[in-house]
Amino acid sequence: MTITPAWIIATGRLRLTPVGYWDLRDLVRLKSDPRAYALMLGGVRSASQVAEELAHEIQDWGRYGFGVWAVRAHRGKFLGIVALQHRPDGLGVALRFAMLPDVRGAGLAVEAAGAARRFGHEVAGLPRIVAVARESNFASRAVLGAIGMSECARFPRLGETMLIYQSVCYTDEG
Repeated sequence: MTITPAWIIATGRLRLTPVGYWDLRDLVRLKSDPRAYALMLGGVRSASQVAEELAHEIQDWGRYGFGVWAVRAHRGKFLGIVALQHRPDGLGVALRFAMLPDVRGAGLAVEAAGAARRFGHEVAGLPRIVAVARESNFASRAVLGAIGMSECARFPRLGETMLIYQSVCYTDEG
């Protein structure tokens, strides 16, 4: 895969780059940690599941021009992921994020998720981006609110109330 420079995002503290096979070890560490990934759609992954997902995530960049970014500090330390991905339930393109437990609480998820949301609207041209969070997941809900996403619907899943958030970019065309 050739990484297009437009796909790389730099913020004040972070560098977001499309995931590649070189990220596999860090992705396994993140996605196999229940403290980081238990609340994500599909839950904690095995190493083989992470490798299989990574192959699809790499393809998404070529297919859609957006996908999963590895989130790193400017000095290179892996911190987590942020993503724009088509949801399997048909709700649309969703913003997703997960950070390693030891880096939480410093506003990094807000910084990464906000940058991905802006990329989705401004670079990828997505008119609507959704995010889904458990009603009980106050940390994720706080991130979504902080980046300007608003709750627009609810649905039940496995005994939990799930909240749908959205970010809508209006154009001059309508």
